[in-house]
This record gives sequence, C-alpha cells and structure tokens, in this order.
Amino acid sequence: MREGLKIFKIGGGIIDDEAQLRHFLTELARVPGRKILVHGGGKGASQMLQHLGIEPRMVQGRRITDAPTLDIVTMFYAGKTNKQIVALLQAAEVNALGLSGADGNAVRAVQRPVKDIDYGFVGDLPENSINVGLLGQLLRAGITPVFCAITHDGHGQLLNTNADTIASTLARALTAEHEVALHFCFEKDGVLGDINDETSVIPQITARQYQQLKAEGVIAAGMVPKLDNAFAALEAGVERVVIENALNINKPVKTVLCRS
Repeated sequence: MREGLKIFKIGGGIIDDEAQLRHFLTELARVPGRKILVHGGGKGASQMLQHLGIEPRMVQGRRITDAPTLDIVTMFYAGKTNKQIVALLQAAEVNALGLSGADGNAVRAVQRPVKDIDYGFVGDLPENSINVGLLGQLLRAGITPVFCAITHDGHGQLLNTNADTIASTLARALTAEHEVALHFCFEKDGVLGDINDETSVIPQITARQYQQLKAEGVIAAGMVPKLDNAFAALEAGVERVVIENALNINKPVKTVLCRS
C-alpha cells in the first residue's frame, strides 16, 4: 500500500513577509504525515542585484540568469531563504532538511538550450531527474525535505530552475511509492471565477472544465502555466492538485483539480 505524501509549493510573496511565512510554516507543521516543501525566492535576490548595479531581467515570468545573477540567486535561494525556512520549521518541531538539487544529487537538470531567448544558467528537468531513492530514505526517517529553486547538471554547474516545475516533477516522480497530493500555495484562496471578487473561488475544476474556462478567458495570464503544470501532473499519476491560500492551508476553502 502506497504511503500518502503532500508536496507544498510556496511562492515569493509569502517569503517576503516574515510574519506570513512564519504563519504558513506553523500551519504546515500541523499537516499530518509525510510532506515536502518547495519554495521560490522572493524579492531579496532582485533587490541585491539592483544594489550591485545589475538590472534583473525577466521574460514571461522566467528570470534571465547570467553568471553574476546565478551567484546572487544561489546565495539567496539555497542560502538565506532556505535556511530561514528550515530554522522556522525546526522551531515548529518539524525536522526539516534544506536541499538544493545538488545536495545528494536530489534534482539533476539540463541547461535550457538557446532558442529565441538565451536564458543563461536556467535548468529544465528531463525524465528521471529526481533521486527517488534519496527522498524515500529521508521521508522514511521522518525528515521533511525543503527544496529551493537551485539544481545542478551533474558536471559541476548549478542552475536556476522554476520552483513550480520542481514541485510538479517531484510529485510525478514519487507517485510510484506514494499517493501524492500537490499543493500550490499563494495569496488567493484558490482559482477565482471573477478576478475582482475574492470570494468567487471555484471549488473543483476538471480537465475539460479547465479548457473551457481558459477558452472563455476566465483563467488567464500567470494562472495558465501553473494549471497547465498541474493537469500534466494529474495525467502522470498525481492523486490530486490543490490551489489554495498559503495562510489557510488547513481551512476548507480551496480549488481542487481533478482529471474528470
């Protein structure tokens, strides 16, 4: 019988507010069973880049990562941010372990090839990029892995990799041994039927409904790649995907995505 596993991904907004981050992690500590946390970077890296006279560059929500930018995002994502989260989880009595993809060869990426845009040191995740054996050992030992958005290519090169992609890839890779629920946590209570109405949360969306809502423009902009990723995870065997407010993960208001 497969063990249950919840994978939570939190974005930058929650990381930038220490009180909100502490609240989320306290709530996460209350979630029973095995869990993994994946986090984005927040604004700290961009602020440091600007302080050093390096203008952050983004294309379609993806950071252009040249060598100086990689140094800074590694320091923030794998260093300050990751260790702050681990320390707060330890304070909440969760035995957490902070990881980049290089640690234990946990997540191996390939550098994104140059096409229309040169993203620099950005990593994409191929098949079999997750060290399932390592994660199984950690989870069985009662340890909660905490992943930042830094991976490696196996040849000594660190790479900046989208945190949503890491979370989805982890979820797909771990379905063989676990019943995986993937939770995307951000500032809204779920997917909104009306972007101007915070109470218009759609409680459940099937794959067919999603295509219709996307065609009607109800779901658009930054939510589209997130939900595309989510439904791909469902098709790959993930049990369920939840879109919810990072501050209310133990409350019933949320959007649950399902295959049919």
